[in-house]
Amino acid sequence: MDVLSPRSLDEALRLKAERPEAVPIQGGTDVMVELNFDRARPAALLNLNEVEELRGWSQTNGQLWLGSGLTYTEAMRSPLAELLPALAEASRTVGGPQIRNRGTIGGNLGTASPAGDALPPLLVCAAEVKIASVRGERQVALQDFVVGPKRNVLADDELILGVSLAVGETRQTFMKVGPRNAMVIAVVSLAVRVEDELFAAFGSAGPVPTLVRAPLGEHASFPDRVAEAASPIDDVRGTAAYRRHALRVLTKRALERCLV
Repeated sequence: MDVLSPRSLDEALRLKAERPEAVPIQGGTDVMVELNFDRARPAALLNLNEVEELRGWSQTNGQLWLGSGLTYTEAMRSPLAELLPALAEASRTVGGPQIRNRGTIGGNLGTASPAGDALPPLLVCAAEVKIASVRGERQVALQDFVVGPKRNVLADDELILGVSLAVGETRQTFMKVGPRNAMVIAVVSLAVRVEDELFAAFGSAGPVPTLVRAPLGEHASFPDRVAEAASPIDDVRGTAAYRRHALRVLTKRALERCLV
């Protein structure tokens, strides 16, 4: 297996064009599991740890930019945690300190798991994913980026640069149900944002993270609407009926937290 280690974004895009089979890796919290259990054996890994352009975050004129290399630990820190509290809350539930120090939002996007903890908080904030290749750049709404379980719209020569989203005076929160509060794949997860509308996005209750919207005045019926939008399955972590019930309860609790 070859390990390619570009030092700049231009070099990373060139290598990805030359070796489209190369699997991007930064934190490695998903990729290394696949390798260690021999579920995947790619011909090459594209190590993005030295690509400075993918790191960090910035705020300009009410717009936030989160680089794909932003770690969960960084998302938990002030002042970003105050700007995106639901993402900070979700980040606190991801693995242990070592995983939070290494895992990135770009990895969550690339893996495109229905249970990705960072996806519902970004979805309720109307995040757009910025993608690049040697052919140019494009932006895709997050709700269009994930197209199925562990499937996204990335072309073979493209890399995720990060996400952009508007930030303002909104109330938002994140909740998840699992055997423990952290270090566990969610049985079901939920992010809620309240502005002039109600926004909810859930994970682990359908093939892709799903966004539900409603007028502010319909908050009483919103938990039922969110539960009805789900298409959960029975698996080893929970039944479909339990997931739908949990979504209804979580939405009610999240609204109580955000509407006080």
